[in-house]
Amino acid sequence: MLKLYSESSLRYFFTEIYQILRDTDPKLTEIWCEIPKISFFEGMKKTELIHFIENFNFISLRKGNYIFYIVIEKILFIIDCIKFLKYDIAHLSEILDYSGFEALINEILSKNNYHTTTNFRFSENSDLKSSKSQKRYEIDVIGIYSNYILIIDAKQWKRKDSYGTISKAANLQYARVKALKRNPDSFLKLISLLIGEDPSIKKRLPFTLIPIMVTLEDNSTKLNENQIPLVSIYEFNAFLQELLYNLHYFKSVQIGKLVRQN
Repeated sequence: MLKLYSESSLRYFFTEIYQILRDTDPKLTEIWCEIPKISFFEGMKKTELIHFIENFNFISLRKGNYIFYIVIEKILFIIDCIKFLKYDIAHLSEILDYSGFEALINEILSKNNYHTTTNFRFSENSDLKSSKSQKRYEIDVIGIYSNYILIIDAKQWKRKDSYGTISKAANLQYARVKALKRNPDSFLKLISLLIGEDPSIKKRLPFTLIPIMVTLEDNSTKLNENQIPLVSIYEFNAFLQELLYNLHYFKSVQIGKLVRQN
């Protein structure tokens, strides 16, 4: 079906969808609109329309209030833009709010066969402090592949943000990783969230935890002074595909045994 359409026609279609999404609330990840609002579909029969949208993951036809609507999934739209037209993912990411940006990172991880979880919270687990005074942490996105665990801080920062600000945030992410290692119960809970109750989990040891900053724009610097990766969303997919080749450049934390505390 897509062979009937030129690249310029597809580009017009994607651009029209982008303009619709740009004018909606960034917090919304699923957008419903009436078919006539998309001029690309003008003159299409319903069967032709259905066959066309079946080529894409981000768009579907659903019935509501007695008429059919076009339903657009923002995250999948961005992924399809890259797949079909090599669009700039950083530019597209601007139609997302913070949670949507995390969801995009999560989707890219999933496309690369990572098991993921988001907004993981834990405490520092200090024996010297009461439970109420424990320092608490939150990690935006976590992905596991084999025994490699990416601990990701998602930042929709612009190019104007200074290297010092970004580097400081990256060092704080490294501190979260070290705190997670000090809390075996929380780490076991995390593993369970990522891969479930796997009886062969010890065969994956040691786990390698890698703190990472994923930003909206490329700030040119790829590592901070502590070898923590600073990765733009545009480069994130390539970063994942080349991770094992470049791992020796990155700061990481090893967890060699799993011990549940009493």
